[in-house]
Amino acid sequence: MSGLDAAIATRLKRNAEGLVPAIAQQRGTGEVLMMAWMDDEALHRTLTTRRATYYSRSRRQYWVKGETSGHTQQVHEVRLDCDGDTILLVVDQEGAACHTGDRTCFDADTLLTPEP
Repeated sequence: MSGLDAAIATRLKRNAEGLVPAIAQQRGTGEVLMMAWMDDEALHRTLTTRRATYYSRSRRQYWVKGETSGHTQQVHEVRLDCDGDTILLVVDQEGAACHTGDRTCFDADTLLTPEP
């Protein structure tokens, strides 16, 4: 059982697997770094340690960002969107955020660029 505060837990809208998408954003610049999944326990761990903790759907286990790579996320703010179905982490990213080694997970493919 998770130690997540009941007042927060009741506001979350989870998918069928009990997960909520979590977006990591760089503090100060607003740069969107990555998206991962959280359940109640991952959110609880993030809120209590200020270290971004996610749930891996493929490995079915928790992982702390940077625990093996050294590319850590120090969490400064956690916000829940108006519908309760997305979590925003405002972080200081150390190193690459993407598992590919890129600064963000959104560096690879630009589908539409700003108009001149």
